[in-house]
Amino acid sequence: MQAHQSQRQDAGIRRHEAWHTLDAEEVLEALQTGRGGLDQAQIAPRLERFGENRQRRVAQRSGLRRLISQFDNLLIQLLIVAAVITAVLGHFLDAGVIAAVVLINGVIGFIQEGRAEQALAAIRGLLAPQATVRRDNRRQTIDASQLVPGDMVILEPGSKISADIRLVTTRGLAIDESALTGESVPASKSVEPVSAEASIGDRRCMAYAGTLVTRGEGAGVVVETADATALGEVTAMLSSVESVTTPLLRDLARLGKRLAAIILGAGAFTALAGILVHGFSVVEMFLAAVALIVAAIPEGLPAIVTITLALGVQRLARRKAIVRRLPAVETLGAVSVICSDKTGTLTLNEMAVRAVLLGDGLHRVDDKTLALEAARAQEPAPASVVDALSRAVVLCSDADVHANSEGQVRVSGDPMEVALLHFAKAQDVELRALRSAHPRVDGLPFDSTHRFMATLHGTDDGEGQVLMVKGAPEAVVPRCKQVLGVDGTEPLDEAAWHRQAEAMAADGLRLLAIARQTAPGGVDLDDPSRIDGLTLIGLVGIIDPPREEAIAAVKTCHEAGMRVKMITGDHAVTAAAIGRQLGIGDDERGITGEALEAMDDEALSRCAAQHSVFARVSPRVKLRLVQALQSQGEVVAMTGDGVNDAPALKRSDVGVAMGHGGTDAAREAAEIVLADDNFATIEAAVHEGRVIYDNIVKSIAFLLPTNAAQALLLVVAVLAGWMLPITPAQILWVNMITAVTLALSLAFEPPEDDVMARAPRSPSAPLIPRVILVRILIVAVCMVAGTLALFARELADGRPLAEARTLAVNTLVLFEIWFLFSSRRLHTGILNTSGLTGNARVWLAIAIIVAAQLVFTYLPPMQVIFETQPLGPGAWLLAIVVSLPIILVAEGHKWLMRRRSQAR
Repeated sequence: MQAHQSQRQDAGIRRHEAWHTLDAEEVLEALQTGRGGLDQAQIAPRLERFGENRQRRVAQRSGLRRLISQFDNLLIQLLIVAAVITAVLGHFLDAGVIAAVVLINGVIGFIQEGRAEQALAAIRGLLAPQATVRRDNRRQTIDASQLVPGDMVILEPGSKISADIRLVTTRGLAIDESALTGESVPASKSVEPVSAEASIGDRRCMAYAGTLVTRGEGAGVVVETADATALGEVTAMLSSVESVTTPLLRDLARLGKRLAAIILGAGAFTALAGILVHGFSVVEMFLAAVALIVAAIPEGLPAIVTITLALGVQRLARRKAIVRRLPAVETLGAVSVICSDKTGTLTLNEMAVRAVLLGDGLHRVDDKTLALEAARAQEPAPASVVDALSRAVVLCSDADVHANSEGQVRVSGDPMEVALLHFAKAQDVELRALRSAHPRVDGLPFDSTHRFMATLHGTDDGEGQVLMVKGAPEAVVPRCKQVLGVDGTEPLDEAAWHRQAEAMAADGLRLLAIARQTAPGGVDLDDPSRIDGLTLIGLVGIIDPPREEAIAAVKTCHEAGMRVKMITGDHAVTAAAIGRQLGIGDDERGITGEALEAMDDEALSRCAAQHSVFARVSPRVKLRLVQALQSQGEVVAMTGDGVNDAPALKRSDVGVAMGHGGTDAAREAAEIVLADDNFATIEAAVHEGRVIYDNIVKSIAFLLPTNAAQALLLVVAVLAGWMLPITPAQILWVNMITAVTLALSLAFEPPEDDVMARAPRSPSAPLIPRVILVRILIVAVCMVAGTLALFARELADGRPLAEARTLAVNTLVLFEIWFLFSSRRLHTGILNTSGLTGNARVWLAIAIIVAAQLVFTYLPPMQVIFETQPLGPGAWLLAIVVSLPIILVAEGHKWLMRRRSQAR
């Protein structure tokens, strides 16, 4: 919703675009309603005007159209052409294999795309089915779809809110807005209006659809329903955001176009040359061109890519990263910027006491034992004061203390109160016994108006009562007259305490002041303004601490050339403090969503590049940040767990959702889900993504020389006026059986040593770097020369054509086997122990292919199908001698390239 003052006339009531800026009475007047709710006669006209309170269903493509779109790729279309040509040639089995590969790829894409479109349905499921309202001045429970502007909704603990509501009464009301804002703790609510510029997380007088009441009670008037709600805006944004294609898919599309141009050009040139130079018939040259096309198309490439990605999915699953969209596995390896949520991803999502300010100074709290360290160089914290503090936070708390089936004490409730009880328990306070000995006599719940909580209890001596107070330092400290010390009370220097509180807050700590007052005659809690003359016990600093493994993971990401940016719904100072601890930026404050909202696209783009911590960010601004980074050529991974994250997750190159604490909407919009909600898992996933990309490039760099060699064999043979050295059926055997089997072993290659020491690859970089492309051409020429030399020698010795072709095929396969070893490393040498033994599946693949070639050569049925003849030992030895040096050729090229690189 835009925060401005435009008004319009709807169904006889005045509508407003900034309800949070109006006084509660003004809202009631504008909506022509009252605290007793609408009259029944007002409901029908409003339902007719505004419609039912349901999220609209966005039109989706039909299943058939989604399926057809999976084949809108030139490489896939080339494979379809290959299947048709192969079928025309009468090789129906090979045609069926190619068609199966095409179909499997299409089905996988169809399923994954269908899952992604479920994100909108997940958001619709956030709305509660029923709502409690006051109509005709009486309480009623209605279907939430029947809510209309002007309805008075009653809010109680556990209530799921189904419309945007302007609060008119509150009593200790707190609402969990994390799904919409990313705020790590429930937001306390009040009825006072706020400024027009306030972000959703700071609109204390509003309750939004899709959020949950955690404590207290209140009532409010419905101001927006259905698509006009803040949640509806996220839904509309999500439906309009286009998913970004992955670098691998873009690279494969470019490769497909180039291959198509080269193959068609080479086929046409060869056919024309044969007809014009050697006088071959048109039919003969047409068949030769068909054979060349079949030879040049890497039919097994999609299968290799799909299988390599699928193996990566399995490895990532073992590392707690669940992949929902197959190509996203490889995209991780290209990520240059990671935009991470804070709560639960970079932090533990568990509030913990980290500092206590007492009369003798500031005490740090041990992360594991929760014991207090000495203040500066002084003595440890006075036990009497620590005990008083611990007792106060146990009594002045609504957190539940209970025993489980094994008799162990457990606490639950508000995260900050739970943290305080854990601290008190670590100071040897018996939680249940203390509460039993001092039952609550009266209480004043926390409210954002007075900003503190107070409880009244019996004293230890049974005479009189003691008042415990807990709340914001700026609300509690001014009500104190003295501070508790070792020897009793001491004068309070209010200004000094406020200075120290500001220093603690600058470290990102959320502060609570703890005070008490002995009241022999009791205290009237009906009037908070009369609570005064308290004794300050101390200030407690609480924070959601960063994960230790996240600190190491952020460092690894920086070393790998990736930038990490924190985008959170938390406060700017808290976000910046956590960022400094993690090594993300060094700003005193994060850049706020309000500041970003006011920027144009150019200014926001500069800000996104220069800064690393962004706080109080709305869904729209998160989306703009991702788009700004992408416009600079960055490959962006976005993490999130709330509905507010869904548009940015969908737009990013890799959306990463939280599996443990996230919402269904975030998970459905993302490509990857973290089962452990841990940033360190993202770093591990990026590592795996780089390995997968390397292995795909290795597979392609292995396949292409074989395809190029087969095509060149046919071109040279036609230009020289010879018989074809390899038949189309033999070409398919090499492409679909030997090459694919050998290339598949490269999918299991372990990571190279420098995989996380390189900078992320550029999205505009070619799939096959020029240096490797040169190697491919050199290897292909060597394969052609060796194979043709043996083919020509066999014919010159008077061997039958079928025997010469059999030797040519086996020589080509031996070239592949030796080249496979060199292909295991893109840049480093393999003539060492790890290069020859580091991947057992390479040897398994070679054993399978050797067996297959023996069957191809000697089994009578195969001799009939592929027109082969048996070879003698001398022919095999000759083929080995000719093909083996290809290892030295490939390794020599690597060595030369390394020398050139070092010389630079």
